[in-house]
Amino acid sequence: MTTNFKQLIGHMLTPSLSRTLKFFVPSRSVPKTSWCAPNYWTVRPKTFLILISGLFMMGIGGSLSVQSNLGNPPWTVLAQGISKQAGITLGWAFFLVSCCVLLIWFPLKVTPGFGTVANTLFFAASLQLGVTIIPQQHNFKLSLLMIICGISFVGFGTALYISCGLGSGPRDGWMIGLVERTGIRIWQIRLFNECFALAGGYLLGGKIGLGTVLVMLFVGQAIAISFTLLDNFSNRKM
Repeated sequence: MTTNFKQLIGHMLTPSLSRTLKFFVPSRSVPKTSWCAPNYWTVRPKTFLILISGLFMMGIGGSLSVQSNLGNPPWTVLAQGISKQAGITLGWAFFLVSCCVLLIWFPLKVTPGFGTVANTLFFAASLQLGVTIIPQQHNFKLSLLMIICGISFVGFGTALYISCGLGSGPRDGWMIGLVERTGIRIWQIRLFNECFALAGGYLLGGKIGLGTVLVMLFVGQAIAISFTLLDNFSNRKM
């Protein structure tokens, strides 16, 4: 959105509505929150609770996408394919994928943190919990609603866990490491990683569909908007 367009919209809106909409403008950076840890391994109670809440939301959001039956997010496609071929649960398959990705960190010299370990363990567990308790949907309208809710949950949950400053999750760390070592743009690395996961998962029997496309298109915006919300909330609390 250009500056001129923002000014035009601002003149058209009432002051109260304009202030409200500012909360939903996508952020371009990670906010400095009051609960952000001073380093990757200093875990305070408040930070821990926010981290776990974020990972839980991410897992439930991912399970909503799976159970919508419209297609899975790229890395869940890969985990689902492994799950089918190995005869294990989706949660265990995602845990194995995360562990394999972590092995790539060593040559890339990416520094792990408490959030890295928590992401690997707790996201997989909450994903499996959601898949177990949420029934699979076959009504298109309800499936679409589940995808939208799933994207919102993943977006806000991801923003929460990143805002804790306790280290990247396995897949984000791989992306960051490749960006730092190759100089290739972030979106290009992310696209490569997700296409790799999609292709591998599809060949193994993972489900791709409309939901996959929607997640790839909108989860980034959901995270950016959530950063804006957290920034405003944290500043009010400080």
